[in-house]
Amino acid sequence: MLEFSHVSATCQHTKILTDISVSFPTGEITTIVGPNGCGKTTLIQCLNGVSKVTSGQIFLEHEDLLNIPLRERAKRIAFLPQVRTIIPTLPVRTLVEHGRFPHLGFSRRKTEKDREIVTRAMEFTHVETYADQYVDTLSGGIRQRVFFAMILAQDCDYIVLDEPTTYLDFIGQRDFLSLIRSLKENGKTVILILHDLNQALSLSDRLVVMQEQKVVATGTPDTCIQSHILEDVFHASLKQFHDKDGTYYFFE
Repeated sequence: MLEFSHVSATCQHTKILTDISVSFPTGEITTIVGPNGCGKTTLIQCLNGVSKVTSGQIFLEHEDLLNIPLRERAKRIAFLPQVRTIIPTLPVRTLVEHGRFPHLGFSRRKTEKDREIVTRAMEFTHVETYADQYVDTLSGGIRQRVFFAMILAQDCDYIVLDEPTTYLDFIGQRDFLSLIRSLKENGKTVILILHDLNQALSLSDRLVVMQEQKVVATGTPDTCIQSHILEDVFHASLKQFHDKDGTYYFFE
């Protein structure tokens, strides 16, 4: 389990979060939702050091995460940010291999095991056919899958994704969410930020609802629906539709 205990945090010297306590159960998909500016990204950036934790503790499997060096954290938590201002001019396979760096020694020499992990990550995300193409020449959707392959190559049990479907069309989003479900089936713990509430409700085992830099609710999708917290936070009405394939959610 990953657990925040009374965490306060700043981003670029601005205080964003105060006294946040929330947990992310092992082996589940947990999605953080909330309006823009509510502190979602600041919260997860506490895990990779981009946000500075000024008080409180974060525990990863009962170990104090903040005492673990960043390189060692990268062996245990893989992080895909939403915004990348620089797109590297590298072949796809080379970029995916960057995910192995936390595991390599000083020589950065890759073993056969490293190469096998990279290949599996590329196959899982269906980017192996682009292996020799340069990342900056790819469409936004394929490029997103390549970055996803890179963090999968870290071979971590915890995977954190900030708005992973932002650059994807409908088919790309559907396929990407299917990949996330497969990660759970493979025993991974997945933490997401999503703006699409239908996706969040359909995909997640658990929701963390934030508003005004606070966690205002946690629970299963059904619990959050029944409490009307999503309608209150987003000032919207929820409508549900059912058919033989499942349940669909619409907010208006």
